[in-house]
Amino acid sequence: MRLLNFTIIKLTICFIIGIIIACFYTIPLLLTLLLTGISLVFLTAFYFVAKKQFIKTIWFGIFSFITMILVGILVTNFHNEKNHPKHYTYQLSKEKDSLKTITFKIREVLKPGVYHDKYIVDLLEIDNNKTSGRTLLNIQKDSITKLLDVDDIFISKTAFKDLTPPLNPHQFNYKTYLQKKYIYHQIFTLKASLFKVKSEKTTLFGVANNIRNYINKKLKNYRFKPDELAIINALLLGQRQDISEEVYTSYTNAGAIHILAISGLHIGIILLLLQFIFKPIERLKHGKLIKTLLLVTVLWSFALIAGLSASVTRAVTMFSIIAFAMNLKRPTNIFNTLALSMFVILLFKPLLLFDVGFQLSYLAVCAIVCLDPLLYKLWKTKYWLSDKLWHTLTVTISAQFGVIPLSLYYFHQFPSLFFLSNLVIIPLLGIILSYGIFLMILAITNILPQLVASIYGYIISLMNSFVGWISKQEPFLFKDIPFSLLYVFASYLFIITLTQFYIKRNYASLKLFLITILIGQCAIISTSYEKPKHEFIIFHKSRYSLLGNTNKNKITIASDLDNITKIKNKIIKDYKTGNHIKTIEEDSLQSVYIINNKTLLVIDSLSIYKIKSFQPDYVLLRQSPQINLNRLIDSIKPKYLIADGSNYKSYIEHWETICKKRKIPFHQTGKKGAFIIEY
Repeated sequence: MRLLNFTIIKLTICFIIGIIIACFYTIPLLLTLLLTGISLVFLTAFYFVAKKQFIKTIWFGIFSFITMILVGILVTNFHNEKNHPKHYTYQLSKEKDSLKTITFKIREVLKPGVYHDKYIVDLLEIDNNKTSGRTLLNIQKDSITKLLDVDDIFISKTAFKDLTPPLNPHQFNYKTYLQKKYIYHQIFTLKASLFKVKSEKTTLFGVANNIRNYINKKLKNYRFKPDELAIINALLLGQRQDISEEVYTSYTNAGAIHILAISGLHIGIILLLLQFIFKPIERLKHGKLIKTLLLVTVLWSFALIAGLSASVTRAVTMFSIIAFAMNLKRPTNIFNTLALSMFVILLFKPLLLFDVGFQLSYLAVCAIVCLDPLLYKLWKTKYWLSDKLWHTLTVTISAQFGVIPLSLYYFHQFPSLFFLSNLVIIPLLGIILSYGIFLMILAITNILPQLVASIYGYIISLMNSFVGWISKQEPFLFKDIPFSLLYVFASYLFIITLTQFYIKRNYASLKLFLITILIGQCAIISTSYEKPKHEFIIFHKSRYSLLGNTNKNKITIASDLDNITKIKNKIIKDYKTGNHIKTIEEDSLQSVYIINNKTLLVIDSLSIYKIKSFQPDYVLLRQSPQINLNRLIDSIKPKYLIADGSNYKSYIEHWETICKKRKIPFHQTGKKGAFIIEY
């Protein structure tokens, strides 16, 4: 691998290894600091020894890599707020759901949920004690509630709640997602329970939020439709909270969701525009340096306004390095630039390594750099338009090669018409962004003609309609594709070795390619071996009962879901996709299930059960049966009691209390998740 000859790439890889080690293994901060210091001492010593030696040794290189791994561990531990003595978790009592007087500052406004408006907040005080850390704030929605602003400070008396883990197999783990953002708890409250405190300090995030709000206030005067304004916010301000579920799904299914996330494509276009605007500055003394500093300042100001998301941060960091190299006439290598930008970003935000957008951004850029020149050479044309369209297509296909394996792993779908949506939109994106920036400037200065705004709104509406039409071509959208982590590694090995074989068609490249095919086959066999052969699952579904019986490649579902809920329900789809199951069958709910040598008795709201026929191993209580649980236990002597999500909470709490007294295992799916019986 010729790429590994670049020092910055090797050091960045070691740094990433350090971050991964710190995330999976708990290493004390002081120990990490001590080991890093010792390693630096040895590194310095070997550096001076190596300078005096005629024949170089490998020790300086080895300690460079060890030191960089330790730096990765140290940076991750340092950023872990739980290692700070004033972190709020040290002030939480062991008493569950105890009320605390909390002072907090709004840090970020999130996309609202069905029942709550959501925010990330910085904790300032708990019961008048200074503290630090952040948590998730949920405020119950009502018709008159106004959204809170960034940097607003509030006091409220409430309890810290644990983050809820996924309650069913293969569901999205929102708890882990938030923990990667250093959020470990959540609080629930009403807007009326918040007491606003005067805030004297305004952070950069607050300034950026005020700028966005001001721009939005100006744009709302020009009669944009809600979907048009939401897309303008996404394209130009990096805010996607207001995009409707329907529009967001359309862009996802059309393979054009990256257009709504400000990334390298958007920043590259903006950089070219700024290069043109600031061109006259080069005539001044030290003009190129001034121009470069202005470019970088404007790019980072834009990144701040856009919310410093992973894709924006990555793109602006990379293009800042490119801007310095371009304007100061310094030679640069794109892989060095990528590695350096990755290193800088992870130095300040190490856990961005696990951000899906961050991973997809870098994979897409790497694939474009590696594959696009090869694909572009396949066909040459002398016509300008066809050449530009062909190059757009090759860039799009190259990017897809980079992100498809990871996209399938995270999202389990493949929009095969991605090339069509990108072929139409990407060539016009420069015009759309330029027009949008021009429109914002005119709106801010109150000189925007309504006709100019209406034309832009019509362009956005046309783009939405086109994407919506592509997303409705169901035969070309492949959903619920099973794809494990093993498949991801095997796929990237396949792409890398295939590319290598195409470039160098020799025996060594062919051998590596064939070995990769064998690895892929091993991944398929391993996945098939690991998936459950036989298991009975009592899923958690609020207000309903949902049972599944897995037999090799088939799952039989029994439920009391109505037709609308059945269509919207993703529990079975997630389970089927995660376990590589091919067939789903439906059956009616039974009162008794024989599971290998064990028996499950189902007691529903009718509370009918036979007490003389058998003694079940498991008893499932569903739809809140009005039973005397003590009498039931005395009568049939069950070994295990289960309550699913269809029961009233008060009933479940009562049953749990009885089971504790009688020392009988009790499983509540609303707390412990799905109950699985393997056989």
